[in-house]
Amino acid sequence: MRSLTLKLILAFLAVGLIGTAFIALFTWTGTEREFGQLEFDRWQSGFVDQLTDYYAVNESWTGIEEVFPMMGLGSGPKAHWGPRMGSPVLLLDDSGKVLIPGQGFEVGDQVSPQTAKMAIPIEVDGKEVGRVIAGRDALLVSPAGEAFLSRVNRVLILGTVGGAIVALLLGIILARTFTGPLRELTTATRAVAAGDFEQQVPIRSRDEIGELTEAFNQMNANLVRARDLRRQMTADIAHELRTPLSVILSHTEAIKDGIFEASEETFQIIHDETIRLSTMVEDLRTLSLAETGELSITPRKVRPQELLKQTVSAHSPRAQQKKIELKLLPTEDLPEIEMDPDRMAQVFGNLMDNALRYTPPGGSITLSAIRSTGGVELCVKDDGPGIEPEELAHIFDRFYRVDKSRQRDEGGSGLGLAIAKSIVEQHQGQIRAESIPGDGVMFTLEFPSA
Repeated sequence: MRSLTLKLILAFLAVGLIGTAFIALFTWTGTEREFGQLEFDRWQSGFVDQLTDYYAVNESWTGIEEVFPMMGLGSGPKAHWGPRMGSPVLLLDDSGKVLIPGQGFEVGDQVSPQTAKMAIPIEVDGKEVGRVIAGRDALLVSPAGEAFLSRVNRVLILGTVGGAIVALLLGIILARTFTGPLRELTTATRAVAAGDFEQQVPIRSRDEIGELTEAFNQMNANLVRARDLRRQMTADIAHELRTPLSVILSHTEAIKDGIFEASEETFQIIHDETIRLSTMVEDLRTLSLAETGELSITPRKVRPQELLKQTVSAHSPRAQQKKIELKLLPTEDLPEIEMDPDRMAQVFGNLMDNALRYTPPGGSITLSAIRSTGGVELCVKDDGPGIEPEELAHIFDRFYRVDKSRQRDEGGSGLGLAIAKSIVEQHQGQIRAESIPGDGVMFTLEFPSA
């Protein structure tokens, strides 16, 4: 199979050859036609002058048939004309009668006015004494003219050959320019296919090939990021699962070896760690389904006020135990939202768990809803310690903890905010967090109206 470079070179060469060949052909035919017309006009003018001189000397056309065949020979007539109907030259007297036959007329014929108008008048002392009609075939190109046309042909041939050479050189240069980035992309793609994701191809232009190169670089960067995230997620999952599994294993081995008694307290610890492990596995499954768009969603129209009221009702007992006040700000008449209420209750449950965990006793958590451009914003604001700006960008990452000293048994699985983000985005919504250190955190969920 021919390479793309060779195909482009042959294409440029073919276009160059065809183009120069057409130009040479048009130039040659045009030059020959115009040069022939120039020669004919010059010859015709001299021939008319000879006829005019003959009539001026003889004061009539008497004897013209004898000298007529020899007129115009000095300018290159086609042949010795004889008195025949097929002659390319026709001579008329002032009345339109044929004196020298030609072009289908015989001596003495009266030509039509239309034919007479086509003839060139012959005037002596301002008086028209006759007319002559000469066809283009009355003249052969002179030797000098043939030499001139031969030189023009040589120039055109040289120009065609030169054009082909230039087209070939340009084809080679342009083909290499076009295919160079493609070869780099091919090499980089093969390296990526072999597992080397650290490939970045330089962008050498801003055309379609440049856009393709930029897209490849972006794709490769995304692959690197996805690989790193996968590795990090695998390490995080292994780390998070290790703690409950270690507790369960150590307690069961201690019971087996007789170190611990099989007491209710020991079994409760094992049970709690098993529940925590099960919750983490279920959260991982939910997060995986949400991120791949496979999480079951049954949307229906929901009033934002009712959703917030249900959230307050569901978490009031726990808030009362921690002496935290739940506030629901009055809302205006807001449009309905298209969402799955069960999944959204899961989202607000994760947000409320996070707020209740970090809000100190005596603090408050405020829920509100306002109208936004094209939709509705739902907000959850707590009175906790807040989050530093450099930490805020990572709170939706899996297993991310703002307080590194906080143990997992004091919190959830570390996947709650990541799950909330995925579910909100699956509802065509957006979630963001804002915080000022020392002034709590506010989570804002924005949804399009139904």
